[in-house]
Amino acid sequence: MSKSRTAPLGLLLALAACSQSAATPTGGDGPLNAVRVAMPADSVAQMPIRPKDAKGAWVSAPDGSAKFGYPGEAALLALECRNGALVVTRNVAAPVGASALFALQGSGYILRLPVDATALPGQSGYVWRGAIAADDMRLKLFKAKFAGTLPGGGHIEVPASDVPGALIKRCAES
Repeated sequence: MSKSRTAPLGLLLALAACSQSAATPTGGDGPLNAVRVAMPADSVAQMPIRPKDAKGAWVSAPDGSAKFGYPGEAALLALECRNGALVVTRNVAAPVGASALFALQGSGYILRLPVDATALPGQSGYVWRGAIAADDMRLKLFKAKFAGTLPGGGHIEVPASDVPGALIKRCAES
């Protein structure tokens, strides 16, 4: 081969070695091997659309429990008294058989409440539920503004209210 032919060939090989290839071939809007999955029709009902200025509130339920949520929606958090224990229910989907720690923080207290996936009567699926002695000092966090985080359950910000404090007091006295 002549020198005049090997120079362009060497240049082409050097350029090819410097080029980058895409790790995953892509189409117009994503990977070529991607699969689109339609959301179930009932999932829209599970994701309420509320105004940005909507305010959640605590209410005393007729059964004696305290519930936090937004008007017209299912309660996001419920507290009830059972045999001197405060039962805490975070009303978000939980995988069957799962256990987790519901991390709560407020009023200078941190509570890591063990919760389990629990089926509730008259409700489909499972939600997170745990219990703690009603006289536990850390329950003071429910009397002021607090925040909670749960794996798969997201983050919740809850305003201060006298409603949970009154329930906790009644429960501790029973």
